[in-house]
Amino acid sequence: MSAFTPFPSDGFTARWDTWDGEHNEELTLRWENEAWTASGVVGREHVQYVVRLSPLWEVRQFLLFRDLQEPDLWLGTDGQGRWGEMNGAHRPDLDGCTDLALNCTPFDHLVPARRHQPAIDAPSIVQVIEVDTETLGLTTGFRHYQRLNESTLRVEHLGSVTEFTVDRFGLPLDIEGKFRRR
Repeated sequence: MSAFTPFPSDGFTARWDTWDGEHNEELTLRWENEAWTASGVVGREHVQYVVRLSPLWEVRQFLLFRDLQEPDLWLGTDGQGRWGEMNGAHRPDLDGCTDLALNCTPFDHLVPARRHQPAIDAPSIVQVIEVDTETLGLTTGFRHYQRLNESTLRVEHLGSVTEFTVDRFGLPLDIEGKFRRR
């Protein structure tokens, strides 16, 4: 199995359209302060998300902006599986999660794929925080990832199975019925 190509140190931008072509998303990855920052603007849901990641692709902070200058949701983790809100409130209901699931973006598949670099046919189970961008509701669940070949991932989540092709960086291209990469 070959590893995904490292992202350019001067940053990277990817764009997707919704399957119907009505809306789009722009994702920007930047290397800053010895870590990655991912920022996405999602047109259909009218949200912006920011995910701060360690150099090893571990989620450290998550911010979601809807209609305010300040984040509507701001979560952080200590890197040991403990989560809290940035006001200091511990969220034991989220403890143990390593990733975030946002159904409005294909970006959420990149982080576990980069961190685990799964071998072909070697499944990986990831505990995620599922974020409802409309209500700001948070639940936890599991995603089962499997790399079928060098460029195809399979994800099982809540009883549904999705297979999609990724680029050399591990970013999804088209996800049938949901997103098309530009």
